Amino acid sequence: MTTILTDIEGTTSSISFVKDVLFPYARRELPRFVREHGHEPEVRRWLDQVALENGGLCQDAMIVETLQGWIEEDRKHTALKALQGMIWEAGYASADFTAPVYPDATGALRRWHADGHRLAVYSSGSVPAQKLLFAHTDAGDLTGLFSAWFDTTVGGKREAGSYARIAEALQAPPADIVFLSDVVAELDAAREAGLRTVLVDRAQDYPQPREGDACNGHPRVAGFDGVRLPG
Repeated sequence: MTTILTDIEGTTSSISFVKDVLFPYARRELPRFVREHGHEPEVRRWLDQVALENGGLCQDAMIVETLQGWIEEDRKHTALKALQGMIWEAGYASADFTAPVYPDATGALRRWHADGHRLAVYSSGSVPAQKLLFAHTDAGDLTGLFSAWFDTTVGGKREAGSYARIAEALQAPPADIVFLSDVVAELDAAREAGLRTVLVDRAQDYPQPREGDACNGHPRVAGFDGVRLPG
């Protein structure tokens, strides 16, 4: 059976949800979260890492300010991702928001799972944040559909080596894995590692369709309903 490896932002879920809901929520809640939980070992570990990497910041307020700046820059830093995940967990638990997943993605993921295909996630967001999102979607808890989760601890999403490591972790031949993403550079890296690729080009996220040379040879679909699995 085929393994489907999917991105999240711009692929299963709208780019706007992360940009307009999750990021502002984390930025807004950071000062309170650090004030109330900064003494806890897991939180302290990440705060201290940020401090050390930035010349030994001596006050939590300065660390928070640095982290808030990273959120505005959409910086892919492990410490930031971990802390954001903790904040989002509290937000989901208090029902401050749910995660929208495109209906065609929900339907296809459930169908593929029922057909015996293995599903996995690879996103720049931390694995805990990925699980939180799929556990609190507007279509219910979808975490049971997935058997593996990957974030940038395996490497950057535009590096072919990351996809080789994922294939090794999945114990699957690269050619048996189909990677779905809205980012051509990520698909290029996956293809270099031997994976099959599909460009998900949603009108909601990309009003100007990417066709022809813009796809760089990757099959293009407007939604998950257009994905054709090998075999």
